[in-house]
Amino acid sequence: MKRSFILALLTPLICLAGPQAPIELWPAGEVPGEKGVELPEESSADKNKDGVIRISNVSVPTMTFYPAPAEKNTGTAVVVAPGGGYSILAYSHEGSDVCDFLNSIGVNAILLKYRVPRREGVEKHHAPLQDAQRAISMVRKNAEAWKINPERVGMLGFSAGGHLTVLTMTSQEKRSFEPDHENDIHSCVPNFTVPIYPAYLKNEKDQNALSPEIVITEKTPPTFITVAHGDRRFAEGSALLYLEMFRKKRQCELHIYGHGGHGFGIKDIPEKVSDWPERLADWMGAMGYLTK
Repeated sequence: MKRSFILALLTPLICLAGPQAPIELWPAGEVPGEKGVELPEESSADKNKDGVIRISNVSVPTMTFYPAPAEKNTGTAVVVAPGGGYSILAYSHEGSDVCDFLNSIGVNAILLKYRVPRREGVEKHHAPLQDAQRAISMVRKNAEAWKINPERVGMLGFSAGGHLTVLTMTSQEKRSFEPDHENDIHSCVPNFTVPIYPAYLKNEKDQNALSPEIVITEKTPPTFITVAHGDRRFAEGSALLYLEMFRKKRQCELHIYGHGGHGFGIKDIPEKVSDWPERLADWMGAMGYLTK
């Protein structure tokens, strides 16, 4: 059965709840490292007329909770990180549409709007990693109110958001900011992760190794990876991530589709790669994340 048809059937259920109001990740004036940073006003538009909403100039990072329908709620939650090269956020086909899909299988979703574009003088992922770590902790802080299991909090990201997902899962509880006693009392590492065509994983100096900031250990959480063979720039990074997970005896499933490129998100396209959400649901079910 086509995924688009399944989603069409489930849309009425999804819309009963809908997303809640966005929650700012940091108190006003306390976003780390942002003093003196001046950006144009945040904007959101389908500039390329391709149905993709792109958000630019994010200086106030937020998370938006998409609750699963009560009768389907598994207690599992997933933080969704759109891609965009750490320059913009592809907020629809790699964001809100993905949250709707997760809701349809009984998974609560949290859409992360992290800071872009890249900040000068620091690593490309520096500010986004702060936002992601804070979001994971805050989701667990809200676990009881949101009816989620704090030990079933995952993270799913695309492209740069996939890179961010991998960095968050390998952070070993080392926060990239000074924690506070209200929002950072819970773990900032997800229980499982889903990097979809993740970017920037390959070491620039050693093409057969992962980037040095990515260190897989015996504590790295279970991972599901999807990429297309035609993603010439980033497919190798996904394979290297799988190999390192395998060598460290960590649970990992890798899907490399024969056709497709980069940036397909959750679009209904003719290539077989468009069925990755169904494979993800299979994996989550096998891992026990879809049981109540």
